[in-house]
Amino acid sequence: MKTSSHLMSALLACGLMQSAAAHQQHQGHIVASVTDTTLASFDIVHAKVVTDGAHLVFQQVVSGEAGKAKPQKQGALAGAQVYSYVWPTSLNSAAVGFEADQGILALALTIHPDFDDTPLYDEDGDGNKTNDGDNWHSHWVVLVEDKACGTGALKVKDIAPGSTPKLPATWPNLPIFIDSPGFDFSMQQSEVQVRVPLASIGFASNFSFDGVTAGLRVNQQVHAPLLCVSKVFDVASGDLSLPGRSL
Repeated sequence: MKTSSHLMSALLACGLMQSAAAHQQHQGHIVASVTDTTLASFDIVHAKVVTDGAHLVFQQVVSGEAGKAKPQKQGALAGAQVYSYVWPTSLNSAAVGFEADQGILALALTIHPDFDDTPLYDEDGDGNKTNDGDNWHSHWVVLVEDKACGTGALKVKDIAPGSTPKLPATWPNLPIFIDSPGFDFSMQQSEVQVRVPLASIGFASNFSFDGVTAGLRVNQQVHAPLLCVSKVFDVASGDLSLPGRSL
């Protein structure tokens, strides 16, 4: 896959490349070994995507308690931290409503206490839709390489000033290729699951994927590149080859 080389470059830059022998693939799933040096809540041991009726279920199992680790509040958007469970896929960006062929389309479950990027939803049920960033929530993002984020590093693709690319109906009005679809999810013990309606991706049910846990950071000057991948905690396959197959 052409785009996977960009992801691999980012991992090499972070010094987190693992041996491909540390994983095995069975029936489309990715099974990985426990890594003592990885934070347990982000240490992936299993990743899969399976069909359940009218939904696809994106799953990661970690060696610790899923969702336990959360970024510290910075008190401002500039420099804000984001923690995420991510499923990079081979799906085209057009599958979820972005302009076609924009980069690596990835599903992400994220948390970031310094800002809210889900303006259509009130995750904590307090009547305010703009104060929920410190609750886990789902996104589609388009990832591309940008040297401004570091050698070989990735970012959520910026929208160039003055451009009008096609965007999903639930785009949160940020100058990046991000969607806030409000998918149902669960985090129970060591397992993360996100339920994606098949209809929302044009009923595509046969694609490749990987599992990644990562930290991102908002630019201190709050301009492009706005949101960079700043740390990769773990990669399910060990080599970003996207060996998983949706079932």
